[in-house]
Amino acid sequence: MTALVINLKPTIELTDDEFYKFCQQNPDLRIESTAEGALVVMPPTGGGSGKRNADLTTDVNLWNRQTELGAVFDSSTIFRLPNGAKRSPDVAWITNDRWNALSLEEQERFPPIAPDFVIELRSRTDDIEDLEAKMQEYMENGVQLGWLLDPFTQEVKVYRQGQSVETLQSPVTLSGETVLPGFSLDLSRVFR
Repeated sequence: MTALVINLKPTIELTDDEFYKFCQQNPDLRIESTAEGALVVMPPTGGGSGKRNADLTTDVNLWNRQTELGAVFDSSTIFRLPNGAKRSPDVAWITNDRWNALSLEEQERFPPIAPDFVIELRSRTDDIEDLEAKMQEYMENGVQLGWLLDPFTQEVKVYRQGQSVETLQSPVTLSGETVLPGFSLDLSRVFR
């Protein structure tokens, strides 16, 4: 089962407030919106992907609690990107300065900001080309570092601002580089 894409334009064009209300009225659905306004309804993940995603969020959050450099977000957070897309990465992180620059209302709804760092974790229901396009969209909207993790092929694609995508086969760890200073992700839980 892959994501269901519903093209609304030119018949319907949801405002940011209408999209927010639509999501609130349908809390059991995992919904994103493309820059063109199409709704993307994603199927739920299985237990394996849910466990991997929880481990990833935990690892980033533990590092962040020690450094106190920013804020960590799980896969249920939707960000309004500068191009108008509304996306929810599996894991996201934003520096304190950028996060605190948002108003409390912006923080509580769908924050109008591209994260500094994102992770997308491929589940069995994900199309790899769709995830690669999503990662590229993140980079075009200001994300500094992104990791696309594929536990089925044990491949990692590393996205860096202003650089070509680097593909790694079966790496043991990943470095947060200068974006997440001192962070190192052990991939043994992801690639089991």
